[in-house]
Amino acid sequence: MSEETVGNSPISRLNSRRAAQLRYALPVAIFAVLALMLAWGLDRDPGTLPSALIGQQVPRFALAPVKGRALGLSSADLAGAGDVSLVNVFASWCVACRLEHPLLLQMKTDAVVPIHGLNYKDAPDDAAKWLDTFGDPYTRTGADLNGRVGIDWGIYGVPETFVITKEGRVAYRQIGPMNAEIIEGVILPLIRRLRQQ
Repeated sequence: MSEETVGNSPISRLNSRRAAQLRYALPVAIFAVLALMLAWGLDRDPGTLPSALIGQQVPRFALAPVKGRALGLSSADLAGAGDVSLVNVFASWCVACRLEHPLLLQMKTDAVVPIHGLNYKDAPDDAAKWLDTFGDPYTRTGADLNGRVGIDWGIYGVPETFVITKEGRVAYRQIGPMNAEIIEGVILPLIRRLRQQ
């Protein structure tokens, strides 16, 4: 019998070798692609997740005030208000909200910018007690009891903070608690730029 008939020809051996190489190379290539995707994901700052609202008018909404507060919050309060403002999404059950709360109080004391609160999925008594205990940095505070307004804003969780232009457009979104570095390096320079426009 010839080599061709037993399947031991040079061409058959070459094809077998290629199949074996492919068998080992394919998992390595898949692993490399997954590793690159993971590295890209880990390299991203979770506080800078994209928002479909950037550059858009704030969603239309109207919320009653948090218990014990006189002023609720609505899109009309933000649209055409004549000044840049912040909308801070918070809740009494949010541990991370406590981290940024002293910074919000300091911004209010320094009259940096009007800060409005959107109280997200909170019990009315708990929200009132939280603001009474830790201080109220907000000009207006709306109670989003069922989270419907939060859905319209694309809220991932609390806290989140939005910078709103004088015309009522969303200019920036901070996911997670703000810290002094974010406020000094991102928020305040943006507020200054928006006020000059």
